[in-house]
Amino acid sequence: MIDVVFLLLVFFMLAARFGQEGALELRIAASGGAEWQGPPRLVRIEPEGFRLNGQITDLDGLIETLSRLTDTGSDLILVQPAEGVDLQRLMDGMGLLERAGFTTLALVSP
Repeated sequence: MIDVVFLLLVFFMLAARFGQEGALELRIAASGGAEWQGPPRLVRIEPEGFRLNGQITDLDGLIETLSRLTDTGSDLILVQPAEGVDLQRLMDGMGLLERAGFTTLALVSP
């Protein structure tokens, strides 16, 4: 009986979640409806880099240009994965944007 209880204890210890993993708040951009306000801010995440409004850029240039295009960190930024970009690359790119202070990201389908 003690062996069964011990095995159950080990099982629940291994299966338990000890902390909340990092999560990004994700919005899906709606089609139609409201008109766009402000300058265009479309970040395309590619396998080897980023494009901002169609222009190839590195991470530092992306953050600098987005800072000029936004009034606050909560201004909407559209994020679009390129064809062939895996989910991990997309999440890493969105995580970089969030750590840079851009908190309102909306995902746009490719």
